[in-house]
Amino acid sequence: MIKTNLKDFTLSELEKIISDMGEQRFRAKQIFKWLYDGAESYEEMTNIPKRLIEKLDEKYSVNNLKIEQKFVSRIDETRRYLLQLDDGNFVESVLMKYHHGYTICVSSQVGCAMGCAFCASTVGGRVRSLTAGEIIGQVMTVQKDLGQRISNIVMMGMGEPLDNFDNVMRFLENVNNPLGLNIGHRHITLSTCGLVDKIYELAHRKMQITLSISLHAPNDEKRSAIMPVNKKYNIEKLLKACRYYIEQTGRRISFEYTLIRGVNDNEAEARELLKLIKGMLCHVNLIPVNEVKESGFSASDRNAVEKFRAVLENGGISATVRREMGADISAACGQLRANRNAQ
Repeated sequence: MIKTNLKDFTLSELEKIISDMGEQRFRAKQIFKWLYDGAESYEEMTNIPKRLIEKLDEKYSVNNLKIEQKFVSRIDETRRYLLQLDDGNFVESVLMKYHHGYTICVSSQVGCAMGCAFCASTVGGRVRSLTAGEIIGQVMTVQKDLGQRISNIVMMGMGEPLDNFDNVMRFLENVNNPLGLNIGHRHITLSTCGLVDKIYELAHRKMQITLSISLHAPNDEKRSAIMPVNKKYNIEKLLKACRYYIEQTGRRISFEYTLIRGVNDNEAEARELLKLIKGMLCHVNLIPVNEVKESGFSASDRNAVEKFRAVLENGGISATVRREMGADISAACGQLRANRNAQ
């Protein structure tokens, strides 16, 4: 039997569990602190009564994830991890080193159901969503392996975070909790392909995270061809939700735009994108596509990327080209799991 990980629960949920066991609620805070101090066994929780540990151990585990494979870039120290879950499934996490500290890219699902044509994570579809503990377990497992604090999190790994809304909200609460990992929401970026109903729901929570929108095309015809989600939530609906999010939170939105040679990367399309988002509190992150064999797509050349960026910048939109990290270890999420599953 696979036990439920205690890191799946928020502090208030853990307090209820402890109370329902007939124990005093303050024990939940003690246990919660032990979990995020890195305890991986009940034996390490030296101030918790044995009777409570025995009750907990019947149903709940405290372990982190298992590192199945790790690759370290010789170029920029990027680390790429394949992590095994308790049920034998695998997810990927990528650790990146910047001047301001370490950033981890985490997965929210095993696989992905969104079907974006350029993405390795969606090959084979979605197996299941991750629990809050499995998402936070990626941060803690990698942080332990690194031996240093991770200060920033991006939810841009495998899966669609807003398709796993409740567990992702628990994850964000526990990460932000001073007794948890104590990482401020302004140090967290959540990327979505555009689940409009969930963007509204997220906006109402008024979290100070950075919302990143995978846009990737300036019109519905091209976006629907590479992103099936656009057939349900077209660009007009998506941008309306984005404006509402900005209004509710006061936070700048980041638009991710993957540049695919001959598909969405010419100057006319840059001008079309500029017209769509001009006047919004936003930034555009241009990303030459990762070449995944299943897609057949190739990255735009440097000249096309710079011309595209210049159109946006000259039109008053802040735009940057994402620096390629871990180029020698294929650090884009989804590829490592696909290779492992093919063995």
